[in-house]
Amino acid sequence: MKAVEQVRRHTGVVLPVYLPATADIPLGAALLADTVQALLLLVERPAAICLSVDGEANGQEVAARLAGQYGVRTCCIPHNRGKLQALRQGVALLWEEPELQYFATVDADGDHFANELPNLVRAARHAQTRAGEVLVLGRRLSRHRPMGLARGEFEELADRVLLDALAFHAARTGKPLPLEYATALEEFPDFHSGYKLFSRGAARAAFLQEPQLCGVSESAYFRHGVEAVLTVEALLSGACLVSVNRSTFDEQPLSTFGKLERCQLVADKMVWPCKRLGVPGEFVDQWLRNHIPRLLLGTLIPQGAEEIRQVRRLVLQEFGLEGSAEDLARPLFV
Repeated sequence: MKAVEQVRRHTGVVLPVYLPATADIPLGAALLADTVQALLLLVERPAAICLSVDGEANGQEVAARLAGQYGVRTCCIPHNRGKLQALRQGVALLWEEPELQYFATVDADGDHFANELPNLVRAARHAQTRAGEVLVLGRRLSRHRPMGLARGEFEELADRVLLDALAFHAARTGKPLPLEYATALEEFPDFHSGYKLFSRGAARAAFLQEPQLCGVSESAYFRHGVEAVLTVEALLSGACLVSVNRSTFDEQPLSTFGKLERCQLVADKMVWPCKRLGVPGEFVDQWLRNHIPRLLLGTLIPQGAEEIRQVRRLVLQEFGLEGSAEDLARPLFV
């Protein structure tokens, strides 16, 4: 069966909706409607698309209006808990349809283009000729262009640490980490992309099992560490990682993560996966020491350099360690 037909008949799509009163609600509603309209050109049944609202006061009316207009599904968490809970509820709703073989997560910020979903499915089907379950990352050609310098740099740091943590876990458990479908594009995958595709078994592991907070706060798990949670749980279940290039705008039209406290957000992205994968704090500290000198953000003095130090302090605190500016080394020449 061709990839386009797989999308039409066998792919469910969940869009997390979060439009608080402080957001530009008309813009958010327009971007969400545009994404829904584009997805409807691909799927056979509108009911395979679910708008999952993160809190009744955060876009429920907008989602209900689109559901009435287009026939898509909608569900709503009574109280805002975080993007991960919205995705979990949306996948659980679509899970009842056994014909759905793939589940896509598509952010509602207008920067995740429906017309590229068939490429994610094509890549999944290709990898499944040798692998069983798969997780496909919609890899951004640039992190910095859509998100800005600081967020782009910090996502690179989080991605590099997550790759280290996965390799550590693989060595410790004696189970090699398969990356042959994910390393042709760059040396570290775009784990924190919000555009992902899960085969059915990978989706079960990522969305339907009991949450494992591993000692972190609910906010760290459900709000900040969303993409790390989905990635780690899918890969621990045996899914093969796949990367596919995708487009982004030169600047994101809308961002909710951009309104969060950035240092805590970045720290939480690294703390939870390292705890879930059983990494000692000393290793996490060394990985930070290894990767921080790469960041161009550190050349922005004092603001960028101080943010980097604050992120490191927050990470180390979670492992009972301390760090200071003086114990970070940099190479003499570049």
